[in-house]
Amino acid sequence: LSPSLGHVCIIFILSPCHSGCAEVDSLTEAVAGGGFLMGCISCKRREEVSAQTTVDWHFKPLGEEEFRHIFHYDHPSAEILHEDFHNRLEWHGTQNHDIQTGTIYIHNVTFNDTGTFRCTFHRTLLLPLAEEHVTVTKEVELSVVALYLHVFLSICTKNISCVTLHCGCAFPANRELTAVISEIMMCVLIVVLQLWLIAVLVYCYKKISNEHEAQEARKALKAQKTALLEPKDNCDRVQLE
Repeated sequence: LSPSLGHVCIIFILSPCHSGCAEVDSLTEAVAGGGFLMGCISCKRREEVSAQTTVDWHFKPLGEEEFRHIFHYDHPSAEILHEDFHNRLEWHGTQNHDIQTGTIYIHNVTFNDTGTFRCTFHRTLLLPLAEEHVTVTKEVELSVVALYLHVFLSICTKNISCVTLHCGCAFPANRELTAVISEIMMCVLIVVLQLWLIAVLVYCYKKISNEHEAQEARKALKAQKTALLEPKDNCDRVQLE
């Protein structure tokens, strides 16, 4: 390689790499009583430009018209602003002032959390000539589901441990009837397959157990016949003497 080409290769290898940012939509279904990670991502157009960003979350319950201010984050301070979410919100976003991920985690989800969540980025781009203020707003429609179908079955067989079946399916209240029926049928099918598997295991166990008992009975009968033949042999020996 020529010296100039070598310098180009070294410069290319040592050039700094910027981590990529991808705006991924948040999940929209949470299970009542559990936790839920609500995503909100706003990528900067130019990664090399520094910024100061704060994030606000608002919530509009299902059937209402106005949003409530529930959360504010200004690194490193996180503040819960509504009593309905007291001790239930946790910041899971970017851990510096240049925020691109405004994700929050909701603990102990309830049906009252069904509605629209609005995430707002207030970003100040620190450009060389002047600062530029940018506001980005995103919304997430959250549906809270419950364990609609719950099957719990315990089967115990002789001389073996108990086998427990557990199946739960979650369905939101606002889902179409056909979708709910299809998911119920799927859950029922899973239960039927599990029952079939248990039935096969029980059948195989009983078959092996019966064969073992029959083998033991044959051994006992053979031993009994042997014991009956031994005195006859002794009598024959006495007569011969």
